[in-house]
Amino acid sequence: MRKIDKKQADAYFRTRTTLVVIYLLIGFTASFGVVMFAEQLSGFSVNGMPFHYFMGAQGAVLTFIILLFVNAIVNDRIDKKFGLDQDINDKK
Repeated sequence: MRKIDKKQADAYFRTRTTLVVIYLLIGFTASFGVVMFAEQLSGFSVNGMPFHYFMGAQGAVLTFIILLFVNAIVNDRIDKKFGLDQDINDKK
């Protein structure tokens, strides 16, 4: 792996940390936020189930799986932006 200057490394880790915090907030909302407002969210349904039950049974898991894929794609783009792409660095 090539060396990068401190300013670029700080920007890289600030970006990655910001994204991790965003992903954690989305995960918290999908798992605990729906439960905290279950009574208010039971007014509409998804696939014939009340929304709060759907999120508890399937929605939260689907949200986490989608977050994994989004995280992988976004992190690859960030690595390329900062010149840390593994494929390019392996050729050097």
